[in-house]
Amino acid sequence: MKPITIDRLSISFGPVRVLHDVSFDVAAGECFGLVGESGSGKSTILRCASMLTDIWDGTVRIGDQDVRKMPVAERCRTVQMVFQDPYGSLHPRHSIRTALDEGLRINGFDDREARLAQAMRDVGLPVEFLDRYPHQLSGGQRQRVAIARALILEPDVLFLDEPTSALDVSVQAEVLNLLVRLQQEKGFTYLMVSHDLAVVDHMCDRFAIMQHGRIVEVLDRDAITGGGATQPYAKQLIDASLEYERAI
Repeated sequence: MKPITIDRLSISFGPVRVLHDVSFDVAAGECFGLVGESGSGKSTILRCASMLTDIWDGTVRIGDQDVRKMPVAERCRTVQMVFQDPYGSLHPRHSIRTALDEGLRINGFDDREARLAQAMRDVGLPVEFLDRYPHQLSGGQRQRVAIARALILEPDVLFLDEPTSALDVSVQAEVLNLLVRLQQEKGFTYLMVSHDLAVVDHMCDRFAIMQHGRIVEVLDRDAITGGGATQPYAKQLIDASLEYERAI
């Protein structure tokens, strides 16, 4: 497990400033959430920190290493991403075996067949599913495959970009519980984007509330139900979420 340090992270797309000097730390083995309305910059932080986007300013460190200076192979071994849409992140014409084996082959892992089988077991899927294609799986099963693909390189850090928002409520709970179990077993550091404060309450030790590309406030999980927010926007967001939960 490794900590994450983000210091004065900024990015603009054309004339539009998307992130404004964002800074926060995530402790090794912690699950840290990023919460806010659409367009607040949450997913952009993940894209910058993973170097899927590289036109940003500031510093991102995983452990004591600057992500810009890490060799690509080492960075991919250290940090993996689980995307929002499990169907969109898996090639429809590649079998599950091909999807999982690609990273092992590129990185020169031995015992690839045993690693494939173990990855499937880790996420609660039958090993026989390796020979299926994405369209032959349910949404929850596809997301489990996406998680297995992230795990198979044995990373220290997982970036989770709303990993359950495209799933039915009952399946969401299964996948969230899976992520909690995997973190407990393997000691991952999670940086998780979510719109849903109920998900944050279930998963995260701390979370940052974002608005217009800035961090408004960083809070402990207890602040959701304990009224710990002090900034007006943070209080408004939490109160609205709690009111919605009571109404359904």
